[in-house]
Amino acid sequence: MKKFGLTLTAAFIGGALALGAYKVIENKYADNMSLEDKQKVYFTNNPLPSSNLSSAGEVDLTTAAAEVTPAVVYIRTTYAALASGGQDQMQQLFGDMFGQHMAPQGPQMASGSGVIISPDGYIVTNNHVVEKADKIDIITNDHRHFVAKVIGTDPNTDLALIKINATNLPIVKFGNSDAVKVGEWVLAVGNPFRLTSTVTAGIVSAKGRGIGIIGSEDQNQEQDTPFGHMRMQRQNGAPQLNKGIESFIQTDAAINPGNSGGALVNTRGELIGINSAIASQTGSYEGYGFAIPINLAKKVLNDIEKYGSVKRGYLGVSFQELDQDKAEALHIDRSVGLYVDDVSPTSGAAQAGIQHGDVITKVEGKTVYESSDLQEPVARLQPGDKINLTLMRGNDEKNVTVVLKSDAGTMTRRTAANSKSAEELFNKLGASFKPLTQVQKAKFHVNSGVMVTQVRPGLLFDDTQIPVGSVITSINKQPVNNSDDISDAITKLRNGNLVITGYYPDGTSFSNMFQQGGE
Repeated sequence: MKKFGLTLTAAFIGGALALGAYKVIENKYADNMSLEDKQKVYFTNNPLPSSNLSSAGEVDLTTAAAEVTPAVVYIRTTYAALASGGQDQMQQLFGDMFGQHMAPQGPQMASGSGVIISPDGYIVTNNHVVEKADKIDIITNDHRHFVAKVIGTDPNTDLALIKINATNLPIVKFGNSDAVKVGEWVLAVGNPFRLTSTVTAGIVSAKGRGIGIIGSEDQNQEQDTPFGHMRMQRQNGAPQLNKGIESFIQTDAAINPGNSGGALVNTRGELIGINSAIASQTGSYEGYGFAIPINLAKKVLNDIEKYGSVKRGYLGVSFQELDQDKAEALHIDRSVGLYVDDVSPTSGAAQAGIQHGDVITKVEGKTVYESSDLQEPVARLQPGDKINLTLMRGNDEKNVTVVLKSDAGTMTRRTAANSKSAEELFNKLGASFKPLTQVQKAKFHVNSGVMVTQVRPGLLFDDTQIPVGSVITSINKQPVNNSDDISDAITKLRNGNLVITGYYPDGTSFSNMFQQGGE
């Protein structure tokens, strides 16, 4: 018996020493651990329940709600008196998910949500929740109050990483958003209308959604869209190489003002998305919400935590999604993929041989249907990383490997001048143009020409009913092949008239003449 007691005592002492050594090592190296490493340590010691089924065999959401709710925080932001177009503009842009103003004059306040992702106080939320805030107050589920500091933000994904001074906090486990399936049950956890710790349930109704609300630098156009009355970016003739990255998980779990930055979790209580926007005509829930997938967020958050900003790799292309209408307008026989409009000459894409008129059909062997199928995989990579693309050039399929660069590519002086010329033409004529490919020239049986890619309502091309997809072969009997040719031709009026010759999308020829008025 005495021998057994000595053995038990020795085992206890050994275990205590091992645990103590582990804690010393854990504390010593915690500051050098990534957010994902901290998660692994936490959930090794605090595993989630393995089952999400009730005894009746039905989906049980109670366990997931209990696991997640303690780690979702209420964020209250304070702002100095705002100038016109400040926070109100952000509220419009994100469907009034920012929260509610509490004082119309003087300092103003708004509210949102956040998710604790490491025990030492790192919290993920939306950039639009904390942007330009003078003070960020955090209220945890157990009613403790903290003041947070911003570690870094990424407007391109609408993500922000903030931190409070605390330890041993409950956290939400990262899930795998790639494994999410349309139709599976999810929970949205946040603080809508200042109703803290609110849980709603729904299903994943779509993946890879792009709704055009992130990365709008020229937010001076309001319009009714399928996603509600939103403030949208006005597109012009210049290449759009660096746009917001959107690949939202769409859900019908109820999301309302104040839910921004909150958690979207699966039935196992794993974080699969950060709630970010709603589709609404009123600013409140009308059926659909949108969350940033966690696999994209992890890369952004780890970069911010490590570097203070995001190290993003760029292809250096601008493109448009294809559908049947666009394919007909472009006179190509593919209605699936991404049509390459422009390639920066110093970009990785140009060095890999990608050209204007190529159609990107696959990314890493996966078929491309919309822009998010390309944008999200690229957004997860660093400068110097490689990505494999499949292209169609005419009837030929090509596989290329692009080495991503730290920017979208520096424009040459000629390219920059062409972009400026294109923008000026868009303002004068109300249209944008691009050179014809050899395939398009063959289809229209022409040796020169440009294609109309955009028409602004109420201006010249709209008034003369020259639609998108038309081919302009000459202006004032001068052949045109690019924006510079058009700029030169429109200055050479014939008896005050401007004559535009070309073909409509169906191949019918036209020659329109009109009087050029003064400004």
